[in-house]
Amino acid sequence: MTVGIAVKERILQLCDERSLSVNKLCTISGVTQSTVNNIISGRNNSATVATLKKLCDGLEISLEEFFHSELFQNLEQELQ
Repeated sequence: MTVGIAVKERILQLCDERSLSVNKLCTISGVTQSTVNNIISGRNNSATVATLKKLCDGLEISLEEFFHSELFQNLEQELQ
């Protein structure tokens, strides 16, 4: 699994756990719908830490909690 896919899956997982739509997450976090849609659709595979921090603030979790998931274990090495 790549980092981009893991981030996407984690966002969707956290929204599901909190019964939040992606649209609602955008509203409460102050991140534009287009930015989150690009992450979810895979068009943006490198979300910034600042964007993830805003999403975490909306979810009321820390960045540490965001990355504390099995999704981020054994990620593929991404060489370009």
